[in-house]
Amino acid sequence: MATAKKSTKSNKLTSAKPKKVFPEFDRLNAYSLEEALKLLASMPAAKFDESVDVALNLGVDPKYNDQMVRGIVSLPHGNGKTVRVAVFAKGAAAEEAKAAGADIVGLDDLIAQVEKGEINFDRVIATPDCMPQLGKIARILGPKGMMPNPKLGTVTPNVAKAVKDVKGGMIEFKVEKAGIVHAGVGKRSFEASKLAANVRALVDAIKAAKPTGAKGNYMLKMSICGTQTPAIRVDLSSL
Repeated sequence: MATAKKSTKSNKLTSAKPKKVFPEFDRLNAYSLEEALKLLASMPAAKFDESVDVALNLGVDPKYNDQMVRGIVSLPHGNGKTVRVAVFAKGAAAEEAKAAGADIVGLDDLIAQVEKGEINFDRVIATPDCMPQLGKIARILGPKGMMPNPKLGTVTPNVAKAVKDVKGGMIEFKVEKAGIVHAGVGKRSFEASKLAANVRALVDAIKAAKPTGAKGNYMLKMSICGTQTPAIRVDLSSL
């Protein structure tokens, strides 16, 4: 008599990564900043301290020079990121930059490193007298948004203050081609009041940077989100 073959299939269930379940909310509704931050705090968190980012749609077309929006802002509570600062300086200014906490300081040697593609920093500061020599690496730093600029306070004789400002939470913002400014305003571990203060500081700075060519409504809509959360619309009138 033939015997039935035993099944060789494993009865083990394949383990699946549980999907994050976010609380229900109206994605089309614009919440006050405080309500949006409360909703963000209620969402499942990642295993790392997520960044909190703002996206602000502006009524500008940045392909026109008189509608470009760019500037700097000191977030009162920093953005929670460790920033490596390189300073192009020499003599006493170089020593001041080192004392202020700059991660890399130099001139000819630092230029040579950049030319080799060794860019081990996030922000760049330079003294005015060093700017002519930086022309040879502008094609490298420029596309990365790192070329020092007097309007952004990164070309200055007071490098010590500039280093401390950048390390303390000063960030740059720039409108993108689609007319949107994206900026990090902190971490999910921040208290809601600190995130709110940072958001308001950023919005105030963008308001102050309104270009002469901007017509009609300048600030159109805004959203806030964590690295791994849905975007939550924020009512601009609450700011």
